[in-house]
Amino acid sequence: MIDFTQAIWRKSTRTQQSGQCVEVARVGRVMGVRDSKDPNGPVLMFSTVEFAAFLSSAARGEFGDHR
Repeated sequence: MIDFTQAIWRKSTRTQQSGQCVEVARVGRVMGVRDSKDPNGPVLMFSTVEFAAFLSSAARGEFGDHR
């Protein structure tokens, strides 16, 4: 189990004032993703390789335009 209690969490620079977004943090070779409204809630974990693949796919628009 990866411990994210001391992780430095970051929000997207595109976060709206409503604050409804996700946060990401890296611990070693694991990226954590959590709901910013529930910082004590569950953390989804991905390898840095998996997370990089997700970011590349999102940048290419493979998930559609959800603005």
